[in-house]
Amino acid sequence: MFPVLGLVGEAGEVAEKIKKVLRDNEGKIEEEQKKEIKKELGDVLWYLSQLATELGLSLTDIAAYNIEKIKSRRERGVANGKGDNR
Repeated sequence: MFPVLGLVGEAGEVAEKIKKVLRDNEGKIEEEQKKEIKKELGDVLWYLSQLATELGLSLTDIAAYNIEKIKSRRERGVANGKGDNR
């Protein structure tokens, strides 16, 4: 469970940085802000990797599965909509 809590915490930090770009910079990301977001995204990636490892999954397999899922949704005309299982 530790990687899940770390993942959501770090994702929240990314969201906070983006919020400040929108609030303070009219949505324009400056280089220093980009560096800070990059640091937080690295933390997100680390926790995601840890969670995948604990579940016995590889990031490559997760990415491939997700690409196929999105492709299938587009082919079936349900890319836009609600619900996880469309």
